[in-house]
Amino acid sequence: MSHNIRLGRRWQCPVTAAALGWTLILGGAIVEAGLAAPALAQEPVLRVLTVTGRGREAVSTTLTQATLGVQVQGSSAEAVQAAVAERSDRLVRYLRSRNVDELETVGLRLNPQYDYRNGQARIIGYVGTNTVSFQIPTEEAGELLDGAIAAGATQIQGVRFIAEDEALGVARQQALQAATADAQAQANAVLSYLDLGVEEIINIQINGARGPIAVPLPAEARLASAEADVSTPVIGGEQTVEATVTLQIRY
Repeated sequence: MSHNIRLGRRWQCPVTAAALGWTLILGGAIVEAGLAAPALAQEPVLRVLTVTGRGREAVSTTLTQATLGVQVQGSSAEAVQAAVAERSDRLVRYLRSRNVDELETVGLRLNPQYDYRNGQARIIGYVGTNTVSFQIPTEEAGELLDGAIAAGATQIQGVRFIAEDEALGVARQQALQAATADAQAQANAVLSYLDLGVEEIINIQINGARGPIAVPLPAEARLASAEADVSTPVIGGEQTVEATVTLQIRY
């Protein structure tokens, strides 16, 4: 079926009834009257709540990691190096006799000493250093440090307290669990107040379970070990493992 539309004396082209509407030409202007196209259905808005929980877990330090040095000064490089080697050998043999763990050399240096006069540099001697590190149970550290000095060590370059790997692993898991519980508690508090319910957790992000920072021995205690006539007291402490967990929850 078709219709012919006449305006004045001019006939326009046929328009079929199957078309969406009519198209008319009025004085050169085009007028369209059509059926509105059906509106596209809007996608539902995804409602997501993002919360971050934090967890902390304390762990006792039971190990002491120490760094000891042997330093010798002398007029010739050969004499200094020989003296460093002899004292270092005595120190290492003593440490091995005490069954320390992770014994290793971490530094070996031989440097000239200069005297600067009249704008010129003149070598007046040499300084040699050998540095070793090791681990020992904290309850044995004080006595061992005193013995190491007697065996040839001239420097206590660093002492720090650390926890055993197994204890740290347990602490990391507990910190992550605490962080997850904290995030869930935050989400429940907000949604409950707004009278909304949790539908599902759509994303979980573990931002990290950071290991603890080793606790250093105070400087005054490091110096005391070289001067005291009695066994140097070494007391460990606690370290804290921290973790954060982020949840994205659809409600």
